[in-house]
Amino acid sequence: MTISPEQALEAINATLVVGAPATDVMQRRPALKWFASDEFTSMKLKPRDFILEPIIRTGSLAMLSAFRGVGKTQVAIGIAHAAATGGSFLNWRAPVPRDVLYVDGEMPGADLQERLRMFSQVSSGRLRILPMDEQEIGVSLNLSQAESQERLEAILGPTELLILDNRSTLTSGGRENEAESWDTMQSWQLRLRRRGISVLLIEHEGRGGNPRGTSKREDVLDTLITLKHPDDYKIEDGARFEVHLGKARGVFGEAARPFEAKLEVHSGEALWTMKDLQDVEADLVMTMTRDGESVRDIAAATGLSRSKVNRIQARLKAIQPSSNKP
Repeated sequence: MTISPEQALEAINATLVVGAPATDVMQRRPALKWFASDEFTSMKLKPRDFILEPIIRTGSLAMLSAFRGVGKTQVAIGIAHAAATGGSFLNWRAPVPRDVLYVDGEMPGADLQERLRMFSQVSSGRLRILPMDEQEIGVSLNLSQAESQERLEAILGPTELLILDNRSTLTSGGRENEAESWDTMQSWQLRLRRRGISVLLIEHEGRGGNPRGTSKREDVLDTLITLKHPDDYKIEDGARFEVHLGKARGVFGEAARPFEAKLEVHSGEALWTMKDLQDVEADLVMTMTRDGESVRDIAAATGLSRSKVNRIQARLKAIQPSSNKP
């Protein structure tokens, strides 16, 4: 069938009319804003205060990773309690109390309750717990989907720190090692950051010693906290681990140094002790030296270089001449 030039023109005009609403939508979107550099640097932006000094600021995106059984949940609960009470935990301190929402997707409710009871009660309501184990049958969250994100946002209220424990139980769908599978979750976290909400994501570590799945999860992080058992760890040690900052924007010097933490429970109360890793290494070298071990054997057992073993021995000898055998 042939059409006249007039009919062809009418068809083109009809297409343009149909497309007009989409154009209107584009015109209603906020335009991207740009700033001259001198204008931007002179702007008075809202300062990023500390939620937990020095590792989490307002609007921070952070991750806590460890292999299963090392102590991720104990640390996450400790962070939540310190932030909610304006207290301290391990080597970190919360300057003021903050509103915290703790979402747990893995632990049985009774076990989570037991761990929370190791800390003092937070009666102000600043610490809220959302345990998936206590939800009605059929209720679930998949935070890689917009619908679940919206459901959680609906109850955020005044939340300043959102803790998600853990990524593998609170998200599903997509292949774990594909960067594209993380896009929706990452975009959501960035939106929360714009609102000034900090997010701490708890992540299982793979056998290679890194967080499981795509490394894209680490791209936008301000802080990556990694826990690992010491080389001389024994199962009877319980919650004893090294704390390393794999990534920490704005954290330098002493605050960035790794340390060892150990949990002891007395009368149902959690008591944490910390040691600088250098002190831990020195204690081990001193003990093995006293036992007559050679530098070669000490290096092999501790993973330290022979030169470092020699330096530690020399330092210990200078401090305590009688502590080392000739």
